Amino acid sequence: MQGMRQPLQGKRAVVTGGTRGIGRAIVEGLLAEGAAVTLCGRTPESTAAAVEELGHPQVYGKAADVGRQPDVEALFDFALERMGGIDILVANAGVGIFGATGDLSAEQWDETIGTNLTGVFLTSRAAIQRMRVAGGGFLVLLSSLAGRNAFAGGAAYNASKFAVTGMAEAIMLDHRHDGIRVTTIMPGSVDTGFSPRSAGTGAEWKIAAADVAEMVIAVLSMPERTLVSRVEMRPSRPPQ
Repeated sequence: MQGMRQPLQGKRAVVTGGTRGIGRAIVEGLLAEGAAVTLCGRTPESTAAAVEELGHPQVYGKAADVGRQPDVEALFDFALERMGGIDILVANAGVGIFGATGDLSAEQWDETIGTNLTGVFLTSRAAIQRMRVAGGGFLVLLSSLAGRNAFAGGAAYNASKFAVTGMAEAIMLDHRHDGIRVTTIMPGSVDTGFSPRSAGTGAEWKIAAADVAEMVIAVLSMPERTLVSRVEMRPSRPPQ
C-alpha cells in the first residue's frame, strides 16, 4: 500500500487561519511534505510573525478577513502570483463565540457566520474558480463535531458548522467532474484553547493539533481515484 500514496511534493496550498493552532500545524505538515504554502491570518502582524517563525523558503503570508470578498480575492491573487498555481485549499479559519441564544448579540452572530460559513464559501469559490481552469484541485474544509452535535451555548457556532458540513457535500457534488475533490474534517475537542467548554479539565485527553494535520496530509495523499469525503475525529478517552 505504501507505493500508492499520492505525493505532495511540489503541490501549492492556501491555508486560512494558518498562523496558530490547527492551521499552523497543517502549514507545518504541508511544508514537511514538500508543498509550498500561502497562509493567512486576521492581521498583517500575526501573519508576518508566523511566516518569520516558520522560516521556510516555500511559505508565504498575506493577511485576510475570509468573510470579506475583496480580502479573499486579494489572498488568492497573491498566492497565485507567489506560487504559480493553487492545488489545495485548507479552509481552517474560524471563530468561537459561545453563549445562550438570548444573550448573543447580532454582531456576535454575524461574526461567527461571517468567518465560519461565509468565509468557507468565499475561499472555496475562489479556489474552485482557479482550480477549474487549471484542471482540478483539492479542498479540505474544517468543520467540527459541533456540525452534527448541538450543545448549550453553541447556537451560532453550531449553526455555522452544521451549515459547513452540508455545504461541503454540495460543493463536492457540484465540482467532482471538474477534477476537484472535497473532504470535510470534523474534529472534536482539540488542544488549542479555542473553546472554553472544557476549561479546567486538563488537556492531555484532547486531540492534538498535529493529529488533525496528520489527517489532512492523509486525505490529500489518497490516490486520485478515491475520495475520503468526511472524517470525524474525537478524543479516544474524554473525561467521564
